[in-house]
Amino acid sequence: MTLALIDYGAGNLRSVENALRTVGAEDICVTADPDVVRAADRIVLPGVGAFAAAATALRAVPGLVDALDERVRRDARPFLGVCVGMQLMASVGEEHGDTAGLGWLSGRVRPLSPAGALKVPHMGWNDVRPLGGSALLEPGEAYFLHGFAYEGDGVLATTDHGGTVTAAVGRETAIGVQFHPEKSQRYGLAFLRRFLDWCP
Repeated sequence: MTLALIDYGAGNLRSVENALRTVGAEDICVTADPDVVRAADRIVLPGVGAFAAAATALRAVPGLVDALDERVRRDARPFLGVCVGMQLMASVGEEHGDTAGLGWLSGRVRPLSPAGALKVPHMGWNDVRPLGGSALLEPGEAYFLHGFAYEGDGVLATTDHGGTVTAAVGRETAIGVQFHPEKSQRYGLAFLRRFLDWCP
């Protein structure tokens, strides 16, 4: 099984790669090559930083967005987006002005505005509450670090930070998580193991 870990210059690739190897992934290719993406059995899109910067970096690689669309939406290969990688599945992100995402889900990524005196970014351990609809997600605690959150279709799990916040999204063979599996110890590793075994 080949796994393409997308490198567009904005992700913490080493920790994600190490976590994937810990749970059994062997043939991992860290890449931005569209041809490698088109041949991969599974795809992981990590992400840190700002939505606009990540979207711009993806589109700066000729053919990469088209390859992702083809492999995930046309060929129905399993896809995992992590943090900003999840947010990029949305139609639009509002960080630093409206920026188009991949458009795989009808929704927007908006600034967090928690009730009370809770801080932004949302940082630290918090509950993941599955809503049903995905065998990959189980109740538990995961590590979050984000100042923007997805609102729209395809929500699979939530958490709470001064109000309900999206923790995971998905459609068909694509899933995205706002939390960081690679930083979520046993819970995160168990999730990644289920992703590697996933046959949607």
